[in-house]
Amino acid sequence: MIFRRVATQPERERKVSPFFLASVGVHIVVAIALMQMLILNAEFSRAPRRQVIPQERVGFVRLAQPGVKPTAGKIGGDGRAEKSREVHVTAPRTIPTAIPTPAPSVTKPAEEGGTGPLVGGGGPSRGVRPSYSDGRLWTPPAPIVGPPKTVAQTIDSLIADALAPYNDSAAAAAQRRDPTDWTIQKGGYKWGIDRRAIHLGPFSVPTALLAMLPLNIQGNPTTMERDRAFAAMNRDISWHAQQAINDADFMKAVRSIRERKERERAAALAASTPKDGSGDQHE
Repeated sequence: MIFRRVATQPERERKVSPFFLASVGVHIVVAIALMQMLILNAEFSRAPRRQVIPQERVGFVRLAQPGVKPTAGKIGGDGRAEKSREVHVTAPRTIPTAIPTPAPSVTKPAEEGGTGPLVGGGGPSRGVRPSYSDGRLWTPPAPIVGPPKTVAQTIDSLIADALAPYNDSAAAAAQRRDPTDWTIQKGGYKWGIDRRAIHLGPFSVPTALLAMLPLNIQGNPTTMERDRAFAAMNRDISWHAQQAINDADFMKAVRSIRERKERERAAALAASTPKDGSGDQHE
């Protein structure tokens, strides 16, 4: 290969732009100001805070006298004066022999007595009293009372209430369109698909051509299972064949090393033992 040295042009001195210097100066000023703000905030946070002195209020409490048993609270009364309802019976002086004729009574019926003045919430009274629990009084229908909702249920209810108007609008709009028409109008052309064709602007492809496309083709499961078994056997055979080749190469390498060591040992023994002819000549 022939390498050609390319002559390098002398580097020109780069001039520092004044905008770059101005940017560096602005960044330095902002960094210093940020550091000052952080330091001041740290000092303010470490400074002892002024403790708020709680306001004291002086009051007088009447305590129970020692040795006096407290009086339990009472409740009762209906606001009417108490009257005695005792019936005085007088023993007869003679023994009657016939049924006496009742004398017409002109007296007014005695007014029924009460239970005294009201104490607390009052006692039992006659008639119907206005209340929320009396079944004899008519009350307007109230909403159905249920157990309290969890946080997730409350959030779900809020989201459902917020989306309900949009769902109603979408349902009303869906009633005015064909459910099989998924097309839009844009640029004077129709885009999308409907029951007759696929509209791509100025071009339309009949939907009958979709039946000719290989979209619903499914493989034979028996053939797929047989191919899968063949592939597994092929992998097993290839793995064992490679293992046998590796073992043969290993044994061949061991055999060659052993033969080389035997030759080296034989050469060393031959070099260490003198020959018989050379010894006789020396004598």
